[in-house]
Amino acid sequence: MAFYMFVTFAITAVLGFPIWAVLATSSFAALTFGGTTPLVVIVQRMFTSTDSFPLLAIPLFMLAGNLMETGGISKRLIDFCDSLVGSFTGGLSMVGVLACMFFAAISGSGPATVAAIGGILIPNLVAAGYNKAYAAALMSVAGAIGVIIPPSIPMVNFGISGNVSISALFAAGFGPGILVGFVLMLVCYFTAKKYGYGKDRVTKFSIKHVWVSFKEAAWALIMPIIVLGGIYGGVFTPTEAAGVAVVYAFFIGMFAHKELKLGDMPDILMRSGKSTAMIMVIVASASGFGWIMTSERIPDMVAAALVSISDKKIIILLLINFMLLIIGCIMDTIASIIILTPILLPTAIQLGVHPVHFGIIMVVNLAIGMSTPPLGVNLFVACGIAKLSIEGLVKKMGWLLLANFVALLIITYFEPISLVVPRLIGIIR
Repeated sequence: MAFYMFVTFAITAVLGFPIWAVLATSSFAALTFGGTTPLVVIVQRMFTSTDSFPLLAIPLFMLAGNLMETGGISKRLIDFCDSLVGSFTGGLSMVGVLACMFFAAISGSGPATVAAIGGILIPNLVAAGYNKAYAAALMSVAGAIGVIIPPSIPMVNFGISGNVSISALFAAGFGPGILVGFVLMLVCYFTAKKYGYGKDRVTKFSIKHVWVSFKEAAWALIMPIIVLGGIYGGVFTPTEAAGVAVVYAFFIGMFAHKELKLGDMPDILMRSGKSTAMIMVIVASASGFGWIMTSERIPDMVAAALVSISDKKIIILLLINFMLLIIGCIMDTIASIIILTPILLPTAIQLGVHPVHFGIIMVVNLAIGMSTPPLGVNLFVACGIAKLSIEGLVKKMGWLLLANFVALLIITYFEPISLVVPRLIGIIR
């Protein structure tokens, strides 16, 4: 079955099939030509994989992010971030990174973060003298923080696939997300200093400006406290928290900011529905693919192959990182997590890596893939906003991606960055 599955996978991928079609076709080919298992088993696996209460968090967080974006949250977060770091060299580009970090605590989605923050900041960066391709590249890379800082849709998928606590994964995302944001802001500083970006647009630091912008952004800043505080306080589950986020986002946009109109709801619901459908069809098709791999004992063979290369934890983790970075360039994040978690997680646990920490390693790796061609979804969103070709954008991503790689290595080999928060609040030992 494995032979027919991977041959079909290679052919359909080269022909340019959508990833869900690649996975589903490969699964059906494996059962049709390589085994005696009835085809209905794949259909049953596809249904069972999506018939999950925790997965309800995905459409709800999608909807909450879209409500926040339309309800005027983005520009208030940007103004608040500008009051904090706008006075530094390269301050406006730092504002973009910091705003992505704040919006990440609302949306749970990389593309949504790029659209919400980049849609406002890319034109402002260009007007302030920044190179357009650099501005778009920065928003593409910074937008990936949207899936590292909780809530995070890929973390929900990893938690379900690996039977790992989603609450613990959410808590573990804070340290890595802040680290990635910090190294990107360092790149912003040195790039602006080298090329003179934004030298005529420096916001003077003022406590009064910070206070005024904080009051304007207060409703947005309270949302992560309610959602994440409710999860860690045991008030509600991550899925219920997503429902709370939707209700909160609706009332803030409609009654506090008064920028969300009932006429906006059909478009918001349609965008959320399309994004959810895309994710769920990948989840369904990837589950059948993963079931065949498990039944063919492919995870055991991969684990044995990795251990045969070296028995040193540092080397195997480096190999896993390298593999995930390559896969992140050519495969959708959700599909990668569902397929690779059952393969790699047992090996990581065997090496003594905490499953929560390994989940963060996977998410950070695949988040980088969101900004790299040919399948980087953040890249496509940023290109659309800036009206640039992918080739033009990629040329300006070198130092930004290098900073991400450095952060990834620190996260991989310094476990407390991920685990200190969940241990402090008592979710894990």
